[in-house]
Amino acid sequence: MPKLVRLYIQSVAIGFGLAGAFTAGLMWLDVAGIGHLVLGSDIGWVAAAMLVVFNGIVFSAVQFAFRIMGMAEADSPPPGGRGARELVLVPVRVPVPSRRRTR
Repeated sequence: MPKLVRLYIQSVAIGFGLAGAFTAGLMWLDVAGIGHLVLGSDIGWVAAAMLVVFNGIVFSAVQFAFRIMGMAEADSPPPGGRGARELVLVPVRVPVPSRRRTR
């Protein structure tokens, strides 16, 4: 299996694990009464499943993006020499004639 696919599957597993823990925390701490609503309803499991799935999608995407961006190489100057010089912009005055009529 390619390394990128393996990385994606791992990120999805971690993201859904975090989503499950997040949803359990929401239920246990009863944030905004969600725990009471979900646990007090006969079809509250649907709401809990939706929370896990939708949060899992978001957390998986964030986890994957975090891992991909962490793979970037550090910016370093090229070996040897002084490298490219940074250009400095210097303002220049330009005289502009006025078309205003004087009295």
